[in-house]
Order: sequence, then C-alpha cells, then structure tokens
Amino acid sequence: MVSKNPRRRKKKCSLKRKKGSKGNQYKVQLTKALIGMTILIALVLIAFVLAHNLFLKPPIKRNPPLMAINRVPSEAHLNKPTYEIFPKQDQLPSVPTKPKEEYQFSSVLPKLAIIIDDVGYDLNIIQKFLELNGPLTFALLPKAPYNADTIRAAQAKNFEIILHLPMEPKEYPKVNPGPGALLTTMAPGQLITQLTENISEIQNIRGVNNHMGSKMTSSSIHMRQIFTILKKRGLYFIDSRTSADTICRSSAKLLKLPFAQRDVFIDHILEPQFIRQQIDTLIQRTQKNGQAVGIAHPHIITFDVLRDLLPKIKNEVQLVPASLVVHQVR
Repeated sequence: MVSKNPRRRKKKCSLKRKKGSKGNQYKVQLTKALIGMTILIALVLIAFVLAHNLFLKPPIKRNPPLMAINRVPSEAHLNKPTYEIFPKQDQLPSVPTKPKEEYQFSSVLPKLAIIIDDVGYDLNIIQKFLELNGPLTFALLPKAPYNADTIRAAQAKNFEIILHLPMEPKEYPKVNPGPGALLTTMAPGQLITQLTENISEIQNIRGVNNHMGSKMTSSSIHMRQIFTILKKRGLYFIDSRTSADTICRSSAKLLKLPFAQRDVFIDHILEPQFIRQQIDTLIQRTQKNGQAVGIAHPHIITFDVLRDLLPKIKNEVQLVPASLVVHQVR
C-alpha cells in the first residue's frame, strides 16, 4: 500500500541517500587503507633488500696482490691438498741412451727439468722458489686460491706453467685427489668437461702432469680420452709415475702426444740428506740418458737444499723447462 503523505516519502528517500553515501565513504576509506598497506609492505621489502646487499652480504674474497706476498698469513697453507701418494717400490724401466742429435741440445750439457708440484696454496714458499736462479717448472692445481698471483710471478721469471691434474688414486675415496679430479666412474662427456674446465682455468699452460692418479693412469680407455683432448690443445703430458702399472707411455705413443715421465721423486722423505741423495741420483740419470725429470714439492726443506745445490746442478747438467724434455715416443 503506497503512502499518500508526501513528507513521509521524502524522509524515506533522504534516509536511503544517507545510507548509500556512508557505504561509499566506507569503501573509499577501505581502498585507501589497502593501498597504503601495499605501499608500506613494498617499502619494507625494498629496505630489506638494500640492507642485505649493503651490510649483511659477506665481502668478496680477493687474492692479495703480488706485492703483498710477504704479508700472507702463515695459516694460508693449512688447507693444502694431500701431496702425492708415492709408490712403495719405485722401479722405473731402464731408458736407453739416445743420440744427442735427436734432442737438438742448445748446449753440450744434458737436460734436466725439475717440476715443483702442488703449487697455488702458499705464496710465501713460492716466492722463495722464484728467487732461485734457474728455470723451474710450476705445476698448479686447479681451484687453488693463489693461482693467478703465482702465474703472474712465474711468467715474470720465465718459469714454465703446467696443469697439475688431479686423478683418481687406488686409495680413493679414502684419499681424495681434490677439486677438479678426474674419476674412472665418470662418463666420457663428464670427464672431458671437467678436464676442459681445468685446462681453461689456468692460463698459458704448456702441458699437464698428473696429481696422484695411480688408478686413472692404469686405465688405457680413460688415458686415451684425456690424451685426445691434450693433443687437440697442443699440450704435452708428463707422467708422474705414481704407479708401476701406468700405461701413459703407450697411450702417448699411440696418439703421438709429446711425452716424458718422472725419473726421480726428490722429496718424498723430508730429510735434507735424503733430498741431496735424490738430486745426486737425478744428475747421474740425466748424464746417463741425456735428459731426466725430477719432481719436488713446495717444502722449505726442499728449497734450502735446491738453493745450496743449484750451482752444482747447473755445472753438471743443463736445467731446462719441462717442454724441452718432452718428445714423441718411438
């Protein structure tokens, strides 16, 4: 039933308009509150990201410059990798004496290459070896913290750089060869990828020798895969001979890869008298065969003995980079 009183109808319409107006105001206020909360949350997130990047993010560790070598803390060598596992019976096959014409000597003296393995973890000791007046060869491990500084200093002294390639030993996994290691369980693609990464990491290398690897160097399939990559890269290989079962020589012969092998481990017993005897043996083998390869490690005892005997070495044989003692196996 419609009301006939016009005043009552106007009053009802006025009440409806007031209710609608209040509802609209409430919606506007709610919208403004949501927008404000969204802006506030965004500002808090931006402030958190800025604070994390500016204050909470740990500083990037950089290798110290070469001039700061003497300020490297003594604790820098504590994370050194395990050195070679030396074979219990080191019986090398006799190498027949070759005519000097084959090696094209630049001097009448036979050639001796001394390789310092496991380089890249202690700049203090490397600085000492760099002071020696003789062309040593540095074998750098991949992922070592001071590789860049070592390479720069070695090149300034005309020391040759090679990759000290970690390979699986027979004692693995009890003995770990370290970062970048090649394992016999790797698929061919995985092995080649890791090898390529290791080669690319260390700039201006001339060749490769193995770190550990008593198991890997006994596998002809794996060594041929490795040597194929080295051949393509124009690199030589020096067998550290950590196992009497090594087949590196025959694999290098098959692929016509420039090759040499270690004749004497110089310092696997850290006694000055023993190191002196090993160097004497190395000189004798160099004179007998026309060339030889000795492998040492960055120990202060080794440095002291080398410093004392270097005049004798240079007087009796010719100390050369490792690249001058490699050749295709015949």
